[in-house]
Amino acid sequence: MTEKSLGMRQWLAQWASEPYAYLTTIGRRTGQPHRIEIWFATQDGRVYLLAGGRERSDWVRNLQANAHVMVELGNETHVGVACVLQPGTAEDQRARALLVHKYRKGDNLDEWGRTALPVVIAFSADSN
Repeated sequence: MTEKSLGMRQWLAQWASEPYAYLTTIGRRTGQPHRIEIWFATQDGRVYLLAGGRERSDWVRNLQANAHVMVELGNETHVGVACVLQPGTAEDQRARALLVHKYRKGDNLDEWGRTALPVVIAFSADSN
């Protein structure tokens, strides 16, 4: 594991219990930054998200047009590459399980966990 990769994992682990991350995509039509507050989970140096609106979600449509995104947690922002996960894969199931477990808190999120569109964000340290 590289020093950069270790630093990225530490950053994500430090902020993993926060209720929200801030995701900035680039508008597919405007080319302007589009920042949202979003539920997230982390594991193995990656960030996982679920889009309840699936492909209709503006942020999903933006990242499908330009996969380079920014993730803000705590006092740091890092650039990553986002992609929609393939249905039925181990990573698809991991994303769903992580997010439902993190946010359940008495709410029934089973349907959301089953039907939302899973997205993963990998950071440049992953490719070193």
